[in-house]
Amino acid sequence: MIINKELPDYDNNKRFQYVWENNFTIAVEKDQDSVVISANKEGLESLAWQLLMLSQKDFPVNTHLHYDEYNSLEEGSIELIINKI
Repeated sequence: MIINKELPDYDNNKRFQYVWENNFTIAVEKDQDSVVISANKEGLESLAWQLLMLSQKDFPVNTHLHYDEYNSLEEGSIELIINKI
């Protein structure tokens, strides 16, 4: 499978733009000593796209993506924060 999308260049004057595929579903839960991320195809593609954008060399260190049940995760999910180091 080839996904052909253009990554936007980092712009210090703009906030991070979350890109979500239609009908995405993502849930995050803690299971004993593990964090479990469960997602459908659209959810996985959305996360992959956001991680690729964050991985660009111009995105500053300590930029982070914050997900919770109020802005992107399924109800009952724990928070997920991905921090670029």
